[in-house]
Amino acid sequence: MTLDLIIFLVLATIAVLAALAMLLSDNAIYSALFLIVNFAVVSVFYLMLNAPFIAMVQVTVYAGAIMVLFLFVIMLLGADKLRQPQTDIPWQQPLAILLGLVLLGVAAFAIVSRGSVSAPSPLSDQMISAFGSPFELGKLLFTTYLFPFEVTSFLLLVAMIGAIVLTKEEKAKLLPRRPTKS
Repeated sequence: MTLDLIIFLVLATIAVLAALAMLLSDNAIYSALFLIVNFAVVSVFYLMLNAPFIAMVQVTVYAGAIMVLFLFVIMLLGADKLRQPQTDIPWQQPLAILLGLVLLGVAAFAIVSRGSVSAPSPLSDQMISAFGSPFELGKLLFTTYLFPFEVTSFLLLVAMIGAIVLTKEEKAKLLPRRPTKS
């Protein structure tokens, strides 16, 4: 076994255990923290694949900004409200099991058929060095994918405003009203 394989297996074990802990945790804050661990391990995978820019984006955007947003929302809404029993949807668990089995089947098929896939065409050194570089990603993002980028930013803005409006109305209902002086 090579050192890369050993490191990969250790990190993969940590990633799977963190994901399971995230799913099985009763505390929403602990679940968010386990998700941060998972994001950090994924960023190390990107470093192992010689993609440092994607690794930095993974840590900055996901583990940093989005998880801070999740934690603020959890704390704003109150983690104790998330533990209240919800009404169960009878078809939800069988559907989740079926989709999980489909995912495992697709993954097994991909692993088994890996040898039968034709080899990719050889890439030039210039293509390899330019692939995934910040300049190439920025150029692609702000030319070819400019419209989807702007739509995504607009949707995130609408979601933020909606979350603020919904929590403001909830807080207003929970606060006792002060008697007015007449």
